[in-house]
Amino acid sequence: MAVSKDDVRHIAGLARIGVPEERLDALVGELNGILGHMDALQKIATDHVGGALDAHAGMPLRADDGPSVALDHPRERVAPAMRARFYLVPRLATHEDSGEES
Repeated sequence: MAVSKDDVRHIAGLARIGVPEERLDALVGELNGILGHMDALQKIATDHVGGALDAHAGMPLRADDGPSVALDHPRERVAPAMRARFYLVPRLATHEDSGEES
């Protein structure tokens, strides 16, 4: 798969990045070089390789049955409103509805 100047322009537009016309040739070359490396890596047989990504390998997990950790402060001090053991926190204001001028 090769990348063209039109592809670079399209991707830059999606990302809202301004790419100068004189930089297009270099970017096309760099991206095609990266894709060439990816093609070479795809051709390597890795079926015989095990390890951390092996579906049957991994660290054994311990049971999560330790004692509760005592809180320094009561929960109500952190977030006074709770429902069904969940904290209820006020919605954060955004710059659009905060009423402050920037």
